[in-house]
Amino acid sequence: MTENRRDRDSEGRARSARPRDGLGRPLPYGAPGVARQPEGIVRGPEQTLSEAQRLLAAGKPFHAHEVFEDAWKTGPADEEALWRGMAQLAVGLTHAARGNTTGGARLLLRGADGIAAYGMTPAPHDIDIAGLLVWARELAARVAEGATVDAAEEAPRLTKPA
Repeated sequence: MTENRRDRDSEGRARSARPRDGLGRPLPYGAPGVARQPEGIVRGPEQTLSEAQRLLAAGKPFHAHEVFEDAWKTGPADEEALWRGMAQLAVGLTHAARGNTTGGARLLLRGADGIAAYGMTPAPHDIDIAGLLVWARELAARVAEGATVDAAEEAPRLTKPA
């Protein structure tokens, strides 16, 4: 019987140690990769949005999704769907940039549906819900038609202009 040796984190959970590229795709062991986003960080909403915006602008939507995932898991219960929807938007952009048109379009639309309920005035944390809904739906339509997506060029603005 062959032993199945999986990478584990300090708490014993399966966690791949393979390096990853900017879109989160695994690379061969030993290849230079992009530093991973630390998980489990508790940030305030403004920090979450600032860090995610920085990562999106750098063409790293996979990493931005991890920031949103932390907010969804550690934030208040009444904002869980907001942060989950934001994470889905980032992962949708990730899949679209990887060339996964079906998954990218679906996740963009799922994320848009998830944040739509937060479109009241004023939107929480100055998030540009209306702008993100337009962005996600338009990008999903282009992706479904086979558009090539550059993650940095397609990065949305998360908050309303000052």
